[in-house]
Amino acid sequence: MPGKSNRLLPLDASSPSGGCRKPLFGLDAESLAAYMAEIGEPVWRGVQVSEALYRQWVNDISEITTLPKSLRLRLVAEGWQIARPAIAKAFQSSDGTERYLVECGPADPLAVETVWMPDGDGGEAGDENETGESHDLRCPGSRFWDPGNHDPQPTGRSRKQDWRRATICVSSQVGCAVNCQFCLTAKLGLQRNLNAGEIAGQVVAVLERHAVRVDRDRVNLVFMGMGEPFLNYDNFMAAVRLLVREVGLSPLRMTVSTSGIVPGIERFAQEPLDLRPKLAISLNAPNDHIRAEVMPINRKWPIGEVIDAVRRVPLRPRERITFEYVLLAGVTDRPEHAREVARLVRRTGLPAKVNLIAWNPGPGIVYKTPESGSVEAFQHTLAGAGIPAYVRQPRGRDIFAACGQLKRTVEG
Repeated sequence: MPGKSNRLLPLDASSPSGGCRKPLFGLDAESLAAYMAEIGEPVWRGVQVSEALYRQWVNDISEITTLPKSLRLRLVAEGWQIARPAIAKAFQSSDGTERYLVECGPADPLAVETVWMPDGDGGEAGDENETGESHDLRCPGSRFWDPGNHDPQPTGRSRKQDWRRATICVSSQVGCAVNCQFCLTAKLGLQRNLNAGEIAGQVVAVLERHAVRVDRDRVNLVFMGMGEPFLNYDNFMAAVRLLVREVGLSPLRMTVSTSGIVPGIERFAQEPLDLRPKLAISLNAPNDHIRAEVMPINRKWPIGEVIDAVRRVPLRPRERITFEYVLLAGVTDRPEHAREVARLVRRTGLPAKVNLIAWNPGPGIVYKTPESGSVEAFQHTLAGAGIPAYVRQPRGRDIFAACGQLKRTVEG
């Protein structure tokens, strides 16, 4: 049933997961308490371990000083490790954005990517959880910045940033199977799903790096990195439960983006509101004909079927569905496309907004970034039709950290 705790990993000490490596990170408090009961310890020891993992961000069992030393030694002897994903390499943009290669374990050579955006990228504008302050989302001078002459440079731990709020872009898979034609991640194909601890661990690693105070600092999570979250649904939602219940983050500050996986949207509609992120649909085209060309997934679930599924998602008061729209020069950015999008969004009958994204370039992809005038005209057309429309800033283009650029790039 939605909302119930999952045993995310086997708890039998004689049956370690993944060889001899038995990660504690990824187990929730209930699972940890059940394991403690199995080995004859008080169940509240599980709460102590959960606090250490998800609130104190310990990296070694020896650091869980609320446990007696004998119990810590026993856990180590039985093969348990914290095994939280770790930032292996960081790249820093001139705009303050950071892109991370995150290693999920020493035996796994596949790194996943996570992005930190101080002050966000404007994608949260118009959401019900914002405080109503005005944002200039057009970011003159940086939106169409050509990254061609900027090599990504690894950095060490970042210095203290002066930010009022921030956004973390989280991956749910290594690579992606959806094959959107404008996305660099698609070139990797799907290499594997991430488990719940690997998804939530990206977030905790970045929170620790930037000394975020979960109870005070305004940090949004967007599940818009590598992968399609609804093709890894169980692990994605298990990670959300960890982040809400154990780490203490609010689901009102989380957004999940899907390319339109109808069965996933239908499952999402059944999730309890106190554990469910907000929903964004990657629309990216004004009609089925164009969308099927740039997003082959549309041939399986066309726009009408996606909208029908979205209509069954119960919304909180003042909550909106977000339609993400990538503008490809000459393909999806024409005035007639804007008028089609406006009519489509109105016909949904949903409280909605549109986030416009000027396409972020990448090697080997034939599309072009639209001119600034085309983006502004598109936004004005939507606004004139009564559709709230916002332009997302292209954060970190120079380090291949912007939307659609995640491909584990380490070279210039």
